[in-house]
Amino acid sequence: MTLLFKPLQFGQLMLSNRILIAPMCQYSANEQGELSFWHEQQWANYALSGAGLCIVEATAVQPEGRISYADLGLWNDQQAAQMKALLTKVKTLSPMPFAIQLAHAGRKASTDKPWQGRGQIAPAHAQGWQTVSASSIPFTEQDHAPHALSQVEIQQIIADFATSAKRAVDAGFELIELHAAHGYLLHQFMSPLSNQREDEYGGSFANRIRLTLEVLQAMKDAVPEGYPIGVRISASDWMDHVDSWTLEQSVELAQSLEQLGVAYIHVSSAGLHQAQQIDIHANYQVPFAAAVKQAVNIPVIAVGLITEAMQAEGILQYEQADAIAIARAVLYDPRWPWHAAAELGEVIAIAPQYLRCQPHALNSQFEPFSLKN
Repeated sequence: MTLLFKPLQFGQLMLSNRILIAPMCQYSANEQGELSFWHEQQWANYALSGAGLCIVEATAVQPEGRISYADLGLWNDQQAAQMKALLTKVKTLSPMPFAIQLAHAGRKASTDKPWQGRGQIAPAHAQGWQTVSASSIPFTEQDHAPHALSQVEIQQIIADFATSAKRAVDAGFELIELHAAHGYLLHQFMSPLSNQREDEYGGSFANRIRLTLEVLQAMKDAVPEGYPIGVRISASDWMDHVDSWTLEQSVELAQSLEQLGVAYIHVSSAGLHQAQQIDIHANYQVPFAAAVKQAVNIPVIAVGLITEAMQAEGILQYEQADAIAIARAVLYDPRWPWHAAAELGEVIAIAPQYLRCQPHALNSQFEPFSLKN
């Protein structure tokens, strides 16, 4: 068996293969942060993809934590009830587990949809609001300065992450990913470029990672024992600056997260500073994942311009990561795992309604999966 199609365990959750659908914002919720019909068809599409796990998009724990007014939220029971109903439907299509990424955008909130420019919307506008961050440093010079969170407000955010985590479990998600990457709130606290606080949440490395560790612990306390929570990090700010977030700090953070019992580390990068200089090419983030993997004993996920089956398999064979997250490639090719299985000579379980879609000579690559429902 190739490694890509070998089972993998995240805590108590067993995956049938090591292909993950990475969280991708759809900017298709209503202004109350609730699901739309777009999510119904998208989640159903994910369920039928053949991936080992789907992590649905960054979902805000507070209204002010949304990236845009069209982002999903999980800050109230109505949102949770809608997600539970949709997951119940999706589970009739496929046994693939679903996870959710819980997030707070911090100073990168209150924006328009990407295809409408994604510029920040001013607080006075009907679709905008006052953003928050570690310090009153805007993401761009054109942005409205964020409000520097007080310690009381920080404690409320920690509590809201925990409450949203409990809602996620009740809704039927089988894993939670904590979003501490891409320049959003937790990353803003970790990087010296955005955190100039002088209290216990700023200054030293230990102080700057404090919020991420406290959020994780609060979430773990809110969910059943053994329930898996993973963390996505940005391994580098991609800034040639002495006071930026670095791979070395990411390795130390990963070790601290491991001590708290995190299920995995999902290694991405960038998003913190507008002047970042990213060397983009195939596998450009894989060395970050490899460095983290060498330092911890929990699974590490690689992501970023991994688009081919042999490329993904090679990353696993060279022990640079334990799982592969696919994002835009799955939007372009919703059956990417099927095609990867065919290329690597593996058998993949699919919905029985689709068994006849493959040429007769390759029928042995497909087998029907069974459903509990």
